[in-house]
Formats: sequence, structure tokens, C-alpha cells
Amino acid sequence: MNPWRGLKNIPHNIWILAFATLINRSGTMVLPFLALYMIKEIGLSAGQAGFVITFYGLGGLITAPLIGKLSDKIGARVIIISLFCSGIMLFGYSFITNYYLILVYTLFWSIISEAYRPANLSIISTESEAEQRKISFALNRLAINLGMSIGPVVGGFLSTINFHLLFYVDAVTSICAALFLMFSNFEKSKTGYEKRKTENGKGKMEDVEPQESSIRNPESNINEVRKSVLSDGRYVYFMLAIIPVVIVFFQHFGAFPIYLVEYLGFKESIYGIVMSINTGIIIFIEVPLNNVMSKWDDRKAIAFGALLCGIGFGAMAFVNGFILIVATVVIWTFGEMIFFPSLTSYASMISPEERRGEYMGFLQMTFSLSVMIGPWAGTEVLENFGAQTLWIGTFIFCLVTVVMFILSRKKTLKTV
Repeated sequence: MNPWRGLKNIPHNIWILAFATLINRSGTMVLPFLALYMIKEIGLSAGQAGFVITFYGLGGLITAPLIGKLSDKIGARVIIISLFCSGIMLFGYSFITNYYLILVYTLFWSIISEAYRPANLSIISTESEAEQRKISFALNRLAINLGMSIGPVVGGFLSTINFHLLFYVDAVTSICAALFLMFSNFEKSKTGYEKRKTENGKGKMEDVEPQESSIRNPESNINEVRKSVLSDGRYVYFMLAIIPVVIVFFQHFGAFPIYLVEYLGFKESIYGIVMSINTGIIIFIEVPLNNVMSKWDDRKAIAFGALLCGIGFGAMAFVNGFILIVATVVIWTFGEMIFFPSLTSYASMISPEERRGEYMGFLQMTFSLSVMIGPWAGTEVLENFGAQTLWIGTFIFCLVTVVMFILSRKKTLKTV
């Protein structure tokens, strides 16, 4: 049995989007090394470096709901504009040394750069049928991590030469990804949603996907289009439930690199190598793993992935050697591979199809909120209370998500 068989039916536009993502992510170096750059080049404390990343998260929080709605109307053009303008801004970033100007510039860079994400999630959700959705999100993450297996590794070595090189390479690849989308035949065919509207033969938008996905989960039968995402209690509960584990996950570019370099004494290049192990596992295993788990209830998978993330990050409280650090990364990487495709699949399943971009924008808000809180809080805890407190705390946070999804499943079983 071919574990990659699920890829053959993925729509053409999703493949094009995946290639653009691969180009962009191959040069992603600034964000993973931003905290180290602020400490080593700008001379900030660990807490101040984490606060810079908080401003990056704030930018994503501002832009996500607006871009979500916009992507419902103009689609891939949001992505093209985001990639091109983000690349331009990266060229200027490395020349700023004033702390307060860095915070303001980071905010505006994030607003532009993070516009990419909700539009990307919306297009994948819309283009793919319900049964293809989890494997489509896994393909997107494959492209992300294939690129990230290159970017941070190269960035680790470039940082030993000159940190400014990271900004230039990141900028060039972002602009190249925008140009690729501009000159591809992306969006020349009808989107999956438009095709389903045509097949209905009716003059109005109808959400046909819930009937398809309700076979998998009775919770997905959405017939009412609500005025506001925030009035959808189920979706709000879902967003609140994933925040704790996403806060933990974003320690991988907040407290984690500082812990490796400043506390354990490893070189910056070691952090790049460790992250390449993470992305290497994802490249070879995530798509087959999600293909095998395609029949799992999404909430069950989310809870299991969150538990593995908690075990992986939490175990770092008790290890300090390179091999054992790698072992913990392997554990939370498996959690990541299960958690993220499942949560995006579940989010798309319980959102109205004609407003999926808006709903995905709010999902991206939870990620941005986690970026605001996670790296800053993690670096502050690391600096003021020590590594053991930090990593044990990450395990507890992940357990919160696990419990909330277990309670969600029990509640549904009682009402079905």
C-alpha cells in the first residue's frame, strides 16, 4: 500500500500554492533567528528580544480577521501582495538598531507578512473536498517544512558570518515566491467551491460541504450562517482550546534557541541543525502519517498531538545533552505532525464554506495571539525562573488543551 497515494487527487491550484510556499520557506531565516539577532547584534535582554516577537504576533492579530474576509473576495492576490511587500520590508529591517523603531517596524512587517497565512488556509480549504482536506493541509505543511529544512540551516551558518545576510536572503526568496504565483496559471480555473455552486444549479451560495463531512462527524452539520464568528460558540471554544498548546509550540523560535545557545552553550548552527531534524522528520513522515490517520476523528487527533507536544517540550526540563535534546524534539515533532493538520481540517469542517476565509482569519488570530504571548512569556520565565520551570510549565499548558478536547468529545456524545 502506497502511503503517499492521497497526494494524487489534490487539486492543481493547491500544488501551485505549495510550490510558492516552498520557495518562500526556503529562505525563511529572520523569524527563527530573530530573538538571537536581538540579543547578539542589537544587545537586548532575553525579555526584550521576546517582546520584539510579541510585536510580530500583534501584527498578525491585527491583520488576520481583515485579510480573512478579503481573501474570500480576491483570493491569491492577497498572497502575492503579502509576499512581495514583505520581501521589500525585510531589506530595510537590518538597518534599524533603535529598540523602539524595531518594535514599530516589526509590527508593520508582521501586518504585511502574516496576511499570507489566513489567505493560504482559506484557499486550501476552498479548493479541496472534505475527504481531501487533511491531506491537502499536510501537503502545505510538507512544503513549509521542506523549505524550513533549508532556511534555518543556511541561516545558522550565515549568522556566524553576518546576521544581516539572513534578511537579504529571506527578502529575495519572498519576492521570488510572489513572482512565481504571478506568472503561474493559479486561479485560472474555477475554485472547488465555485464548481460545487455550479453543480448545485442554484443562484445562491450553498454550503454543501457539511453534508459530506457530517459522515465523519455529526458536529459538522452547519446550516445557519451566523452574523459573527464570535457568536459561533463551538468555534470560539475550539480557538480557546488550542491556544495553550500553540503557545508552547512557538517556544521553538522563542525560548528554545536561547536555551540551547545561552544556557547549554551550543553554537547557533546547532540550533539550525536541530530544527532541520524537526523538518526532516516532517518531510518524510507527515503526509503518510496523516494519510493513515485520515479516518481519525479530528478532535481525538488534536488531543493526542497536544499530549505529544507536552511530553516533548516538558522533557527538556530533565535533559541537557545533544542526543537527548534531539529525542525531545522528535517527540514534539510527532505531536506537531498530528496536531496542526487535524486542527486546520477541523476548523474548515465546522466553518461555513462561503465564509471560510473569515473563519480561517480568526483561526490565524489565535496563532498570532500565541506568538504575542508565547515567545515573550517563555523568555521571561526562562530568564527569571529558570529552564526547569519553563519546560514543566509547557507540559501543563499542553494538558489544558488535551482536557478541553476530551471534554468537547464527551459533550458531543451526550447530545448526539
